[in-house]
Amino acid sequence: MKQPERRLRMGMVGGGPGSFIGPVHRMAAELDGGIELVAGAFSQTPEKSKAAAHSYRIDEERAYASYEQMIELEARRPDGIDFVAIVTPNHLHLPIARAAMEAGLHVMSDKPATANLQEALELKQIVASTNRLYALTFTYTGYPMVREARELCRSGALGTIRKVLVEYLQGWLSQPLETSGQKQAAWRSDPAQAGIGGCIGDIGVHAFNLLEYVTGQPVKNLAATLRTMVPGRMLDDDCSSMLILENGAPGILAASQIATGERNQLRLRVYGEKGSLDWHQEDPTRLELKWLDRPDQTLHTGSPLLGEAARRATRLPLGHPEGLIEAFANIYRDFSQAVFERFSTPDARLSESVCGIEEGVRSMAFVERAVGSSKAGGAWTALQY
Repeated sequence: MKQPERRLRMGMVGGGPGSFIGPVHRMAAELDGGIELVAGAFSQTPEKSKAAAHSYRIDEERAYASYEQMIELEARRPDGIDFVAIVTPNHLHLPIARAAMEAGLHVMSDKPATANLQEALELKQIVASTNRLYALTFTYTGYPMVREARELCRSGALGTIRKVLVEYLQGWLSQPLETSGQKQAAWRSDPAQAGIGGCIGDIGVHAFNLLEYVTGQPVKNLAATLRTMVPGRMLDDDCSSMLILENGAPGILAASQIATGERNQLRLRVYGEKGSLDWHQEDPTRLELKWLDRPDQTLHTGSPLLGEAARRATRLPLGHPEGLIEAFANIYRDFSQAVFERFSTPDARLSESVCGIEEGVRSMAFVERAVGSSKAGGAWTALQY
């Protein structure tokens, strides 16, 4: 692709004082130099929005009181924004994405796509009718070794997939932090802001997405049990689900935010007829392979032995650790390439490495079907929508 003549201009909604994910989006977007944060509606309080603008070192005149105001006034500027990054609680994802795309802007949204499946299906129609680019930051899909695992599975190197285990365990909500004023815990525990899923909607969708992204096998049926282990909490904080994949292979998904002592333990194991793979998010530069008929292998980020997708997602030489920000930045880089291509090719699409509205709809279908299955006593349920 021809070197772009300027950086893409990003407007952010959310990411105000106390935000975790806003600064992460900003660092990831700007890492490769192709994107610049220039505007935002960072908070529903104008003063806090201006304070965030100061912390991000952007012009306070481009810190807006609402996303509607940002979209309207940026459209009048010759240097207005090219796309909107949505980093708010879930219940705001749909209205912000709709307003942005209907104004001709592309969208990068934090996951999940929306607060529920009905909204996700509505958003899918909006993406189609506006012909705007829409991407989701399923962050872990940006790791080089996840992309290597995807290539191995989809190339048939492991043979037919026979079993998949995916777990995402955290312990940070093992106590009722939402009652102490902790901002991140408060909105995640509030159905009005998070939607119908707590743990399952926050990190369970990451585990679900990672399984499908790597294996290429959609989940066909599931039987789930969701529990609320901390007394008084309004949403689930623990989830276990049995899965059946499209090819008939069984799977198990476990997600918990009350697993005391766990930090961010996302792990994927895929077992095929010829071999298996094992990837840990807390040690993301390694991919363990075990083979039926040859010695085990450990692959490392930066190795010349890796496939094209993993090499393209790697920035540093072998032995230099790359982590969450770099993985996040890979998603932004892939997204920005498609946006740049739109300047000359109106029908340019996102690459297959980037998750979009289809993955957004499937993840919300997973949440709703899992909630329904749990209410029915763990009944087997088709993942249909």
